[in-house]
Amino acid sequence: MRALNHTWRVSTRSGTNGACVEARYADEQVHLRDSKDREGGQLAFNAGDWSAFIEGVKAGEFDLTT
Repeated sequence: MRALNHTWRVSTRSGTNGACVEARYADEQVHLRDSKDREGGQLAFNAGDWSAFIEGVKAGEFDLTT
């Protein structure tokens, strides 16, 4: 996994409507938070779980069917 620095980064997929996710890599975990509510808490995932999630996204495992 490519190591992010300890600063928060906004997703490059975020639009201009303020609905952004920020991420950072620290303490050997990936941390995510809502950019509109930075004090509202964050989620943390270990590197293996995060990699498995990304692979699942790429494979379409979480695509909604209508």
